[in-house]
Amino acid sequence: MTPNSMTNSPGSGTTLATQRDPAWMGRVFWFLAAIAIAWPMLVATEFKPWVLFEPSSLKPTLKFLGDFVPPKVEPGFLAMVAKETWRTVAIATAGIAIAFLIAVPLAIISIRVLSVSALTGRMNLLPASVRYAARTIAILLRSVPELIWALVFVRVVGLGPTAGVLAIALTYGGMLGKVYAEILESGEPHATTSLLRNGSGRLQAFFYGLLPQNSAELTSYTVYRWECAIRSSAVLGFVGAGGLGQQMDTSMKMFAGAEVATMLLVFIALVWIADSASAWLRKALA
Repeated sequence: MTPNSMTNSPGSGTTLATQRDPAWMGRVFWFLAAIAIAWPMLVATEFKPWVLFEPSSLKPTLKFLGDFVPPKVEPGFLAMVAKETWRTVAIATAGIAIAFLIAVPLAIISIRVLSVSALTGRMNLLPASVRYAARTIAILLRSVPELIWALVFVRVVGLGPTAGVLAIALTYGGMLGKVYAEILESGEPHATTSLLRNGSGRLQAFFYGLLPQNSAELTSYTVYRWECAIRSSAVLGFVGAGGLGQQMDTSMKMFAGAEVATMLLVFIALVWIADSASAWLRKALA
């Protein structure tokens, strides 16, 4: 063995040791643990994706997808799609507007940073109970999916957009209220607590302390939920809550793939518009 090789040997061993990932055992363990947890769930749900490629399933699937091309572009059909698209956007927008009116009071009541009694330490019993009640209402509203609310309201108010608006308003009111509260509580509380200590009201502390530093994130999340509401309104249409989804349900039952393709393209365009609006609002509020 040459002196050079003897000199380089420890160095090369050190290099290999430094290149080895020190956390590889933990990562392998969690990877195997994820497989061990996911495998029984896949078995319980009878997840068999290879069934899609069996001849009995592949032939009708390809035929149905083949009907998507070309999309239907007849003037009368496009006029109907435009009308139902506007109704879908109206359902989502009206639902989000009512959800916003529900969420803002719930968020303001449920956040600790706006409590005057909490400034000295532990919150008093009455405001703590009101805060807990607001959080419980938000949990109850968002725990019921909008599809279930739609089925309930279709029974109450009948078929049509009203059921969809109310379903989105209640579920998304709970969602917005929870996330609004989390966003506001995660911000820097110094300005808000300073305003409260110097005699300002809760609403003043909210508008001048909490809202300015969190407005961009709140706006972005609200627009995102409006985008989700557009998608939800399509699903709600399948239970008779109006909009483009109801027409899509009819077209799918008639195996009119060209009509379905046109409506899917419209939904893609709506989501793109919502995403662009969210990006523009974030830049405007930055």
